[in-house]
Amino acid sequence: MTTTRRAMLAGSAAVATSALLGTSQAQAHPRPGARPKPTVVLVHGAFADASGWNDVAARLVRDGYPVIAPANPLRGVAFDSAYLASILATLNGPIVLAAHSYGGIVVTNAAVGNPSVKALVYVAAFAPDEGESLLELQTRFPGSKLNETALDFRPYGEGLVDGYIKKAFFHDVFAGDVPKSATDLMQAGQRPADTRTLGEPSGTPAWKTIPSYYLVARNDNVLPAEAQRFMAQRAGSQAREVAASHVAMISQPTVTADLIKRAAR
Repeated sequence: MTTTRRAMLAGSAAVATSALLGTSQAQAHPRPGARPKPTVVLVHGAFADASGWNDVAARLVRDGYPVIAPANPLRGVAFDSAYLASILATLNGPIVLAAHSYGGIVVTNAAVGNPSVKALVYVAAFAPDEGESLLELQTRFPGSKLNETALDFRPYGEGLVDGYIKKAFFHDVFAGDVPKSATDLMQAGQRPADTRTLGEPSGTPAWKTIPSYYLVARNDNVLPAEAQRFMAQRAGSQAREVAASHVAMISQPTVTADLIKRAAR
């Protein structure tokens, strides 16, 4: 390999690394002398991917917020929380973490001990206390339609099982206020969750030391609204309610983005 080609490849690698670590900073163009806005990290939950945040992210970027929406591995509470914490460690400046559904338990653990995280935003999300599990919170109040009947279970590896929402249930259970043409595509491309996450206990909650905000989805068929209100009140969150299904960030992106911007002030 020639010296010139080595230099080109090395330069390309450096540019790629810089782009990865500096994505959030590059998106925002603050006015000279203006205080930099916090980076908003959008964390998706199970049976979904980061594209569910697209409409919210577009509004935030348009208003000058640096945004990153990383892939949540969905391999377990401890694993996913450690992965997100490693991403947060690469970001400069203040951070606002916004999470949907299962993503809530991930940010609750990942933000602990990170002084850069200035606020947590839960969007129809789990905000557990120490020792609590997803299944415990989901079933504490009646109303959830996400049960074994609604799920497909597919084994992988040795003794491991992933859960998917069946097509016949996906629209009504997960996203009843989203057009079926869209939910059919969401169902086809859904990312499964390792079923072990249902009973995995959460650790020390970040919401005990970090201000939190909560968007309650009143028509949620996955995580009952009463459970959301309970968690929001317990965490001392500034709460707002909206007539939405479980995917409030998709059906109500303006309301969701406004709450995130309030947390970012």
